[in-house]
Amino acid sequence: MPKIRFHKLAAIVVLIGFAAWMGTGAFSSVGSAAPDNKPKAGEADQPKGTDKPKAAEADQPKAAPRTVAVVTPPRKTYARAIRISGLTEADKRAVLATRVAGIIDKLPVKQGQHVKTGDLVLMLATEEKLSAVSNARQLLGQRQAELAAAERLAKTGNLPKLQLDNARSSLTLAQSVLEAMQAELGRNEVKAPFDGIIDRVPVEVGSSVMAGGEVATILKLDPVIARGEVSERDLRYIKIGDEANVRLVNDQKVTGTVRYISRDASSQTRTFRVEVAIPNADGSIPAGMTAEIALSAQPTDAIMLPRSVVTLGDKGDLGIRAVGKDSKVAFFPIDLVDDTPNGLVLGGIPDDARIIVAGQELVKEGDLVKPVEADQATINKLIGEATAGTQ
Repeated sequence: MPKIRFHKLAAIVVLIGFAAWMGTGAFSSVGSAAPDNKPKAGEADQPKGTDKPKAAEADQPKAAPRTVAVVTPPRKTYARAIRISGLTEADKRAVLATRVAGIIDKLPVKQGQHVKTGDLVLMLATEEKLSAVSNARQLLGQRQAELAAAERLAKTGNLPKLQLDNARSSLTLAQSVLEAMQAELGRNEVKAPFDGIIDRVPVEVGSSVMAGGEVATILKLDPVIARGEVSERDLRYIKIGDEANVRLVNDQKVTGTVRYISRDASSQTRTFRVEVAIPNADGSIPAGMTAEIALSAQPTDAIMLPRSVVTLGDKGDLGIRAVGKDSKVAFFPIDLVDDTPNGLVLGGIPDDARIIVAGQELVKEGDLVKPVEADQATINKLIGEATAGTQ
């Protein structure tokens, strides 16, 4: 039997001892500090329940109010500009047509010619109808002579009353025939229904036309009408008789007067038709030209500010932030009077409001701020824009 070496025996003894020690659990207290319920020095006077971090925070200085730049912009009387797109059209437009069929005998007008009410525009050939009128006139004369003879005989008692009545009926019938022939002859003529300009003549002398065939188009261009559609939001700001500025597509600028405002909105666009009458004695403004109509509402007290000043409130409405007398931020919803190239014209802002023009996005309503007047360059810019926008 081989002998166990010493170092192996020693290892076995150590392993058995270590296992026995682990079984006792006494190692759990090794390195653990005994609980000490006595207060340490400096903590005896510390009140129970005191929060050291909170106390530390209380000792820190409060943040200084944020500095914002403010201005009190000049106020001006400004009229809301209502701009609508439209086009020009004739005050009156008529397509002239014949009432009977025939051959064109006279065509005394040309395209572009000015005519007066009642001027002859076209006449059809009338040979047969002139003959019919002549025959009817002769028949009428005969019936008048017959009635006169019948009345003389009736006075002497040589003619029964019934024959006298027949003579009178024959005269009435002859008068009706003559009037009918004259009316038929009159239908051969086409006359101008109003003063205007002949815009189109699609027929020539000698051509045949059917009853109801188009022979000419006449326009009345004085005044010429600028027509557009105004939104339901702006309808309340305009009225009949208001002055309107109209800029044509060729940059010609004219002035007119609102003569008609529809009271029935379009079912597709919910807009209302507006007509502006523009003097056009020389006929220089044609119908069908694109135009921009600018209407002005009643003047209101307003200010002009750059677009960058306008911001959104807590409820999502558009407005500006201002500083009150207590140096706290307040929000004022705005009434957009006009949007010009120089800035926004705003109404609904108190007279004494100090409007924040720098830093308005970094503060909110109720914040305490340190307002400082904006630099002179900013003030000059605001004054310049307000002046330019109201000229």
